[in-house]
Amino acid sequence: MAALDLLGRRWTLRILWELRDGTLGFRPLQQRCYGMSSSVLHQRLTELRESRLVERDAGDGYRLTPLGEGGLRRTAGPAPLGRGLGRRTRPGAAGPAGSGVVARPRR
Repeated sequence: MAALDLLGRRWTLRILWELRDGTLGFRPLQQRCYGMSSSVLHQRLTELRESRLVERDAGDGYRLTPLGEGGLRRTAGPAPLGRGLGRRTRPGAAGPAGSGVVARPRR
């Protein structure tokens, strides 16, 4: 499965994000991904395991592999870059102070 296809599927990035701090069992992971059905979670975890981004540990939990950790870092990028950019509410409003970003009106 192509990496972009997998990462573009609904819930995939959320699962990777929730596993960023360590191992989680199936139910705790499902609880952190509000609204995800158990069948979708099972399918995504299977796909992530087949792609070697996630693995099961001996305690029946799921965790990121080194490949998954590296992929998450590259996908998430540096956190400060996106901070504040979603706060503009009207066309022409300035972005974060000193950023030089101005929202353009929609066509």
